[in-house]
Amino acid sequence: MKHRIVVLGAGYAGANTAGRLARRLHRDDIEITLVNGDSEFVERVRMHQLASGQDLRPRPLRDLYAGTGVQVRTARVTAVDVEGKTVDLGGETLAYDTLVYALGSAVADHGVPGVAEHAYNVAGKQAALRLRARLSEVTPGGTVLIVGGGLTGIEAATEIAEARPDLEVAIAARGRVGGWLSDKAQRHLRGALDRLGITVHDHADITRVEANGVVTGAGGKIRAQVTVWTAGFTVHPIAAATTLEVSDSGRIVVDASMRSVSHPDVYAVGDAALAEGAGGKPLRMSCASANPMAWLAADVIAARLTGHKVPETTIALQGVAISLGRRDGIIQRMTPDDQVTSTVITGRTAARIKEMVCASAAWSVSHPTMMMPSRRRHLAVTGAVETRLLTQS
Repeated sequence: MKHRIVVLGAGYAGANTAGRLARRLHRDDIEITLVNGDSEFVERVRMHQLASGQDLRPRPLRDLYAGTGVQVRTARVTAVDVEGKTVDLGGETLAYDTLVYALGSAVADHGVPGVAEHAYNVAGKQAALRLRARLSEVTPGGTVLIVGGGLTGIEAATEIAEARPDLEVAIAARGRVGGWLSDKAQRHLRGALDRLGITVHDHADITRVEANGVVTGAGGKIRAQVTVWTAGFTVHPIAAATTLEVSDSGRIVVDASMRSVSHPDVYAVGDAALAEGAGGKPLRMSCASANPMAWLAADVIAARLTGHKVPETTIALQGVAISLGRRDGIIQRMTPDDQVTSTVITGRTAARIKEMVCASAAWSVSHPTMMMPSRRRHLAVTGAVETRLLTQS
């Protein structure tokens, strides 16, 4: 019987894991099934572009994995039974021997009233398209407020302001917008926000979202016809509903090999996983973390199944790439343990680097068998012996 590997989620983490496993393992010995709610691979790092009116290249998953041996299932995951080793796809049950959980994250409202009813977001394709449709209805002079001063908020605000200079765009943050950047990067960011005419509301604690704006903790109100919520992400609740060990935030706790600390036949990658990076600091939810987590998990699974040495590595971030519209950007160099440094690249050069980063990430998913020479190895063991090896190694 073939070893059944099921990968849940085809974002950057899940899609890369499935493709790399297909290159590592011989298809005579395994079945790889990739389950995703959307029939296409979605470039999540470009959702601010989609929302602002730009069209993205369609990437059907079945086309991407044609000829690789990866079976693509378009379905919604409704539950996972890690004791029975099955996945529920809305009434249909899918069994696995090894599970890779990569269901990613969704927008977090942090319990703020009115977010679900009145705010838009760019956490996924359908959400970005809804915002795109709403922005198309706003007439010149209309007001748009982005809530959140992190990377997503900055990119959404600058992209919308550049695409729609006829609108009054503002950004609000609990702390300082971009305050986590180095001094040099912050100065460039402020210059870009000023150039694009974006109003900045620092230290604005949003306590309620209404149909015509937001209310702050100080009792003030920022009026807006469209409110875009980018104040963080949260994982889907499916993992927390299982017997998997999860963090307080619902992320699956994994060891250095991306394997669940409670269930050795389950791996987690991307936003859904709580993994330590350099210096013991948890890896942030980001595409920059998702890809190396996927590569490591795939190599570890392949090594354990084929009887080879399990790779050991510590994932370290190199930097953060931020687009400020299509012709400006910031590349913020980071230390391996995710601390900012004084090394910063800005302007058109940074914009080109950011575009290269986004394009290469999509290319790696779109060409699952071309990232490196394939070395498809046969499984070393089968049946009960295989199970013992996977759970004990």
